[in-house]
Amino acid sequence: MSITRLRRPTLHATAIGGLLLSAIAHGQPASPGSPPHPDLSALVQCQASVEQFAGLTGAVDEPLQAVALGWAPRPRTNPFMAEYRLNTPVQAYGRHSDWLAISGGTVMLVLEQVSPQALAAELALEVVVDENGKFMAGRELVSRDWIDPDNGQVLIESAVIGVSTVASHVGKTLLGCTYSLDLPEEQPDSDPAPSED
Repeated sequence: MSITRLRRPTLHATAIGGLLLSAIAHGQPASPGSPPHPDLSALVQCQASVEQFAGLTGAVDEPLQAVALGWAPRPRTNPFMAEYRLNTPVQAYGRHSDWLAISGGTVMLVLEQVSPQALAAELALEVVVDENGKFMAGRELVSRDWIDPDNGQVLIESAVIGVSTVASHVGKTLLGCTYSLDLPEEQPDSDPAPSED
């Protein structure tokens, strides 16, 4: 949500998913049994990688995997968010919550009785929107090269910490991290060669 982050071209979600699955396939081999427990605190605080974030997709796509992790699916009040009640609250930046939400490339804690403006100021975030009951602020914490293990293509791995509100969760504050793989910024063209008249 920083200005730099907003200007960088981002791959379509389907392309990102395919690249992340490729990265996981080149990592540790899958093991039978219960799915590994993700470090939700690290994920929410942008201290994880895109590969670790991609590990959450199984729980989102397969409710039984979520249950195996101790996540109880909550009724969806927002069609764009998968929500869970956790057996153990997660801590992030001094806040605790047992309410987890995942939307696209973002993993969030849903906080109650927390001012989004105060939390954003505490985390030194850039406010993007603060009007008509809608608040959104963020700051890019990670920006580094990510190399596709299949073809060597270089992308930018980005992690943006964010604080926001959403109309479907009145009185709640969302704190989380958005993970993405972005296309490198296009370099400006060099001065054109003089024309030959």
